[in-house]
Amino acid sequence: MVKAVVCGASGGIGQPLSLLLKLSPLVDDLALYDVVGSPGVATDLSHISTKATVKGYLPADDGLKLALTGADVVVIPAGIPRKPGMTRDDLFNINAGIVRDLVEGVALYCPKAFVAVISNPVNSTVPIAAEVLKKHGVFDPAKLFGVTTLDTVRSETFTASVLGKSDPAVFKIPVVGGHSGDTIVPLLSLASPPVSIDGAKRDELIKRIQFGGDEVVQAKEGKGSATLSMAHAGFRFVDSILKAVSGQTGIVENTYVYLPGVAGGDAIKAATGLDFFAAPVELGPSGAVKVENILTKASDYEKGLLQVAFKGLATNITKGVDFIVAPAAK
Repeated sequence: MVKAVVCGASGGIGQPLSLLLKLSPLVDDLALYDVVGSPGVATDLSHISTKATVKGYLPADDGLKLALTGADVVVIPAGIPRKPGMTRDDLFNINAGIVRDLVEGVALYCPKAFVAVISNPVNSTVPIAAEVLKKHGVFDPAKLFGVTTLDTVRSETFTASVLGKSDPAVFKIPVVGGHSGDTIVPLLSLASPPVSIDGAKRDELIKRIQFGGDEVVQAKEGKGSATLSMAHAGFRFVDSILKAVSGQTGIVENTYVYLPGVAGGDAIKAATGLDFFAAPVELGPSGAVKVENILTKASDYEKGLLQVAFKGLATNITKGVDFIVAPAAK
């Protein structure tokens, strides 16, 4: 029996993500939590003829406790969306508090669950989650993930478009670093199958992958951000976790993890000076099995992009850690 929880289930990401989880044959029990609307979303989804039972919870009457108790995987898309002109860091003050409070619930009610953080800015909210779990003495680095899968999805889609290929799924592209602007570094030189994109086309492609979220915000004329594509990406990552838990092997996803706590992470930390970093991670029944250090294989051009990413990530990570360990400075 697998219980999945979506925290922020009534939002623009939460609703389609909950739908995808309801459709998954790997989910038996689906709990939806939000400050408003979650019972309605749950009732709607409960009419779908798949095996997962669905129930919605609100903050009243110990709703968070009831939603999280017994959870195997907790997905957190809760928070406010980006608006025109906002960066992911602009979201920090509101979303940081939301993630802190939800992860407090995880620490209290389902400390052994896998936690997949979607709430932006991921570069900072994952360190917040880690510090909260540390405070409660239940931090397992192998079970905490920042969902950067949308960067992977965009890299596959946009690369296929540039090359005139009809099926983006044929591409496997490592996307490392973080999940915001120029902290996102697609390593096109390591794509499989190999791709050859140079000069201005390469620069334009990388910029589009890095700032694809802005494209959606602008196209929605300020009335929304990337929700449907993010829901797909979030489900893709959670589905990989569930498959790994069920015993499937060889599953690798790009994801943002705490390096010192995952095999292979020390080498990346030594190269970057960072505690958190997105890279290809092998998943297994216990979570992150190994993070692949592919940075030495990057092209000289990509190594230049990485240097920029390292600086941005250092600031983002410190901001997240300080939100918990030095709250007066936030």
